[in-house]
Parts: sequence; C-alpha cells; structure tokens
Amino acid sequence: MSADDRFHDECGVMAVVNHPDAPALTSIGLTALQHRGQESAGLAVGDGHVLRSVKDMGYVADVLTEERTRHLHGHVAIGHVRYSTTGSSNVLNAQPIHVNYKGGSVAIAHNGNLVNAASLRREMEQAGSILNTTNDSEVILHLIARSRQDTVDRAAAEALRQVEGAFSVVLADSKHVLAARDPRGFRPLCLGKIDEAWVVASETCALDIVGAKVVRDVKPGEMVVLHEDGRMEAYSYLEGEAPPASMCIFEYVYFARPDSHIYGRSVDAVRRRQGQILGREAPCDADVVIAVPDSSNTSSLGYAETAGIPWELGLIRNHYVGRTFLRPSQKIRDYAVRKKYNPVRHSLEGKRVVMVDDSIVRGTTMRKLVKMVRQAGATEVHLRISSPPITHSCYYGIDTPARSELIASTHSVDEVRDYLRVDSLAYLSVDGLMESVRSREGFCQACFTGDYPVRFEEGGKAVFEGP
Repeated sequence: MSADDRFHDECGVMAVVNHPDAPALTSIGLTALQHRGQESAGLAVGDGHVLRSVKDMGYVADVLTEERTRHLHGHVAIGHVRYSTTGSSNVLNAQPIHVNYKGGSVAIAHNGNLVNAASLRREMEQAGSILNTTNDSEVILHLIARSRQDTVDRAAAEALRQVEGAFSVVLADSKHVLAARDPRGFRPLCLGKIDEAWVVASETCALDIVGAKVVRDVKPGEMVVLHEDGRMEAYSYLEGEAPPASMCIFEYVYFARPDSHIYGRSVDAVRRRQGQILGREAPCDADVVIAVPDSSNTSSLGYAETAGIPWELGLIRNHYVGRTFLRPSQKIRDYAVRKKYNPVRHSLEGKRVVMVDDSIVRGTTMRKLVKMVRQAGATEVHLRISSPPITHSCYYGIDTPARSELIASTHSVDEVRDYLRVDSLAYLSVDGLMESVRSREGFCQACFTGDYPVRFEEGGKAVFEGP
C-alpha cells in the first residue's frame, strides 16, 4: 500500500491496430491512463514480421522517449502502465511481457488479478517451466505456449478459460491484437476507431486523447481479434453459460478519470449522484463544502448542490511531488501530507467545513488532513465519505492492505470519527452507492460487503512477491 493511503488500481492497457503511427498513438493514449499506474510503462510494436518491445520503471514520458522508441516501427502496438499488486515492483515485472515460443513472438498487457495464478504457477514449475517474473500475467503466456491450438487467438482463448479472477488483457503478435475481458467483467475495456484503425483502452479518456470514436465496450467473456488489415472478429471464448457480471464499483468511486465512460456510464455523472445522495442521507449545518482533491471534486459538488452549501477550493493538491528512494526519518515522513496538500486559509478560516472524500482506507492521511484544515482556522470539520466503509480486502486487481489494517473493519463509525478528530462522520450507504449507478445488480461490492463473487486462494499473492 502506498504512502498516500489510497486504494490503487494496478494498471491500464492500450492498443492500436492498422495505423502507421500505432506506437506514437499508443504512447499518447497511455499518458491519459497514467493515473492507473505510475510505477512502470512499456510498449510492444509489430510491423507484420517482427514484434519488438521496450519497458522500464517510471512514468510514460520518462520511459517511452524518442531515443528509446525510435527503433519501434509498425502498425500494431500495445502498451501498459503499472501499479504493482501481484508481483514485486521491479523492471522484470513491467509490462508488456514479451516472449518467444513455438508459435512465434507474443506480448501481453494485463489489468486485473488472477486468483488461481499461484496454483497454476506451482503446477508449471513442477512440470519444468521457468518463469522469469513474479507477475501473474506471465501465467497466461505459459498457458498459450503449452496450447496445441493452431492460431494465437484460439490458444489465448484456451488459456483464458483456465485462469480465474479479474483480467482485461491485450495481447499482440506482429500482425494482430487480441483484446479480452474475464467472464464477469471486473475491469473495464473499451473499443474505438480512428478511420480504419482500431483502438483498445482501459478507459475512454485514452480514446479521446488520440481522436478515436468510441464504438463499444469489450463484453465480459469476449475475445476481440483485430487484424493488421483492419478486419475485426469477436466471439465468446467461454464454454457454457456466462456467470453474472461483477463489474468493479470502485472504478466509479475512485479509479477512473471523471471524463471517462466505463460500463456504459459517465464517471462524472455517477460521482455527482454519489455526492447528491450523500447530501440527502447525511446533511450537515455548515458554511462551506470542500473536496479532498482530485477524485472527490465531483462528488463534493454533488453534495454541495443537495445541501445548499457553497462549494469552495479548500485544499490544493501538488501534482508534482514525485517519489523518493531515500528512507526518511519519521519527522520527515510527517511532511508527506503537506508535500501533497496545502490548505486555502481564506476558504477555511472561521468556517464550519464539510470535507468530502471518496473513501477512507487506514485513516492515517485523513487524520493529518483534518489537523491541517483545523490549523488553517476551520471552527468545525465534518467529514462525508462518498462510498460505504471499506471493510474487506480486494483480490481482483486492486492494491489493498490486509483486512486488519482497514480502519472500518476493526472500528465503528463513532470510533473512526474520534480517531480522525472530526465533529461528525458519515458514509454513503451501500444502497445509496447502488442508486448512483442506477442498478441493483451487475457490480462487485466485495470491499464493502465481503461478498466475493469469485473464490480466491488464501495466501496466493505471496507466491508472486519478489524480494
């Protein structure tokens, strides 16, 4: 779990097929997905004959430089940005993972988490396979390599039928891109076009930045085959009846950019409804509403609208903090929140303040923010959270701490209020959250309810943790 005490999605994927500038467009699209992963970035490019790749630790702009990508020419490309969940944070685990096998050369970029990857890995190692990473995505490549199917898409379909959990993947050889989602559709994946070129991305904001028109979502349990000549084939790779959809509701709470459409809905509109419903469920007598930027901006506007309280900029976020590789003292670590946030005293001094945030994980960062707002002159601080209490860990592609570290799993709302030192605390109800997406079914709520739609292997992630 990162020092900023947030949940993190582990990656975003992008692909462009049948376009002469496929590598550049894929790189540009990845910059729009940078919020989904800041630890590593990579690109794999096919020219119809050869598949080449580059990847490294760091932001897209630092990894996919002109110097590093000048040898990547082709009309087929896939890309990836990563925040590690399963697998340690090092360059070996950066994606796309690119391998050569009996069927040729193939690369994979994966968003999600395979809940049976540990047992599959043990089986492969016992059979003599050598795995080069501690990344669960590599398991899919080994299953493809072991397949006796005569085409890469059939081999990939066979492989995907053997893995369980959350996956939105793009795979590439020198001539094709395959895009697929798991049968429950945990993670988003959309399809677009630029003239005769196809584009695949984790979110529509990446299509927007390259000028692509949104066509549709890749369906749960669907394999989309994009050919170098612009042809597209789509079919279900499942055998038997598809399970109920379990799309990640937390994409709407925090992960996705507000300018994206995912699962057929505007993220901005859903977040605004979350704030509006929260304002109805937990009104407050106050002078000003502020957001904990940036993910709570929209929901705080919705809350202010319903509550009839003025909205103000109360906290400014520094987007250029970067990361340090030094081991600071405790005293220096205490400055971490001040490096990232600074209060606007004019908006807070002498005011009764409602702070709106999207979630509370451990509560350590929030406690420091509350102290900061009080020191800026707020006379009262009332905290409103636009999601229900997080009481369970995620096993479907989100970086989460152990359940014992989640403050809401071990403390009542009143105890959390006292720990945070706020005058009042209220969360959005589970019913209110589902009202915001205007659906009672089709979403995974496991982090709030403990109702896991897919069984997972206890301790399975530890198999993939590096030194």
